[in-house]
Amino acid sequence: MKTDKLISPKLILFEAISGSRAYGLATENSDTDIRGIFYVAKEDFFGMHYTPQISNETNDITYYEIGRLMELLQKNNPNILEILATPADCILQKNPLMNLLKPEDFLSKLCKDTFAGYAVSQIKKAGGLKKKILNPIDKLRKSILDFCYILENKGSVPLKKWLTDGSSAHGTFAGKGGLSQERCGLVSIDNTKGMYALFYDRSGELNYKGIMQSEDANQVSVSSVPKDEQPLAYMYCNLDAYSTYCKDYREYWKWVSERNEDRYNVNKDHGQNYDSKNMMHTIRLLQCCEQIFKTNTLNIRVENREELLDIKYGNFSYEALMQKAEALMRSIDYHYTKSELPVQPDLRKTSAILAEIREHLYLSGTTK
Repeated sequence: MKTDKLISPKLILFEAISGSRAYGLATENSDTDIRGIFYVAKEDFFGMHYTPQISNETNDITYYEIGRLMELLQKNNPNILEILATPADCILQKNPLMNLLKPEDFLSKLCKDTFAGYAVSQIKKAGGLKKKILNPIDKLRKSILDFCYILENKGSVPLKKWLTDGSSAHGTFAGKGGLSQERCGLVSIDNTKGMYALFYDRSGELNYKGIMQSEDANQVSVSSVPKDEQPLAYMYCNLDAYSTYCKDYREYWKWVSERNEDRYNVNKDHGQNYDSKNMMHTIRLLQCCEQIFKTNTLNIRVENREELLDIKYGNFSYEALMQKAEALMRSIDYHYTKSELPVQPDLRKTSAILAEIREHLYLSGTTK
């Protein structure tokens, strides 16, 4: 894979194959991801052109400047810690200076938040995806009229139905086609939320504003009504439900426009209604976190390839995976309390390592 278009080869300190191939989870359709470390030229570092990170358009090739890398290591970022734990057979090139960066200098109890915390966020995301798959939202967008109801007898009827029926229950004859929302006038009822008196302009001369002024209106309209007019009905508008619908509608159709169709079809075909590839990596992250607190080390090459690939292929139910994740979280909590790892990395020590690397790069001119 050619990477010299992103960065000059002479500035690369480390380069490796990452992702599924490093984890031992690659299949014949897996992409090849590259992660690397570089340093900026001396004149750029001391000047005005510092570059912290470089990626290609698809983000499957990413390089981190050594200072940015150190910053993320000190925060126990999972993706960055995994670079230091890259298996030897995945390393494409490595400057001897990179031997100064040892995982044991960075592993800390922060990993509970960064590894397990991120995994939990992905589980919630998987639940959201499950909801999207099981509850598709029609492309034809609802309006606020769909969330309005007319009080009638001891219950209520949807406003649209009431308008279509011509308000027959109130003795009003609207003719074929029923009542028009444009001829309605609303007046808020004091000391209530979402309740309105509804008036109707039979003559068309009262200039009521209607119930809504446009299809994408985010609230109903109120009108000036003559004092001697009598309300035709009383209406309730569930504005909270409409706001929730609008949010769900935006999120759903944004997801549809951005989703990877091949990946979506795989998830649809296996019938488990979750993003199985994402869940595979979520369980892997939790297992990594458990390993860190059990052994004080990080090994990213998995030992349970078949189990994880079974998750990817949708051979587990969503509920079974939730049980597995919850069991891992309990184990992480237990081993976290027993772990002798520091609360956080030694910032002074690790910053000194960065200074030593930069001294070799910029002051001694040694990069080999």
